[in-house]
Amino acid sequence: MLRLQPMSLLLVVAAFACLGSVTAQEKKPPAADKDGWKEFFDGKTLDGWKAAKFFKAGEVRVKDGMIVMEKGDRMTGVTYTRGDFPKMDYEVTLEGKRIDGRDFFCTTTFPVGKDHCSLVVGGWGGRLVGLSSLNGMDASENDTRIERGFEKDRWYRFRIRVTEKRIQAWIDADKVIDVDTEDRKISTRIECIPNHPFGIATWDTVGAVRALRVRPLTEAEKKAARERPAQS
Repeated sequence: MLRLQPMSLLLVVAAFACLGSVTAQEKKPPAADKDGWKEFFDGKTLDGWKAAKFFKAGEVRVKDGMIVMEKGDRMTGVTYTRGDFPKMDYEVTLEGKRIDGRDFFCTTTFPVGKDHCSLVVGGWGGRLVGLSSLNGMDASENDTRIERGFEKDRWYRFRIRVTEKRIQAWIDADKVIDVDTEDRKISTRIECIPNHPFGIATWDTVGAVRALRVRPLTEAEKKAARERPAQS
């Protein structure tokens, strides 16, 4: 049996420590660009992500620069695991598409201060868009509900902006939600808790997402939001 001398043992420990440091450094998310945007999906791996623990969920995998969420027994999803996602005064963008199925393919759960909310995309039979939940009413019941068609295998760009008193959302260039959240209770449906603090989910549907970016709002944008609704 090989016995290491004390100095040799110290060198081995130091070598593993350095290796661990390099590995941790390699897994750090990219730095923000000059406009504050930070990409938080590298397009190659699920580093910084985990499959959400939904009941009998489908497979989550990376393919061709996108996260694919296969059809499960109802919900499949992916959740961001790093602790650096903002809670207030931020904007997040992503692209999503429905590959197969007829229900929501890119429902996004996001922080709103100490609470969370979900932007439902293509729910309740494929067309419904809205926030779940406001004052305990989900997207099918509250005043953010709209209906919109979504083509299969087409990428859509989603943008969500969260400020102290408003939640806004865009699909491509269209602003679809602009709601005053002051004095309203914000929450998610219980099914979406595995996506806290930030995550994306599908329902009985194969969906994919890519190009996930987030940035803090500028001081000017925060001031404008306090004074009046932000403009598109």
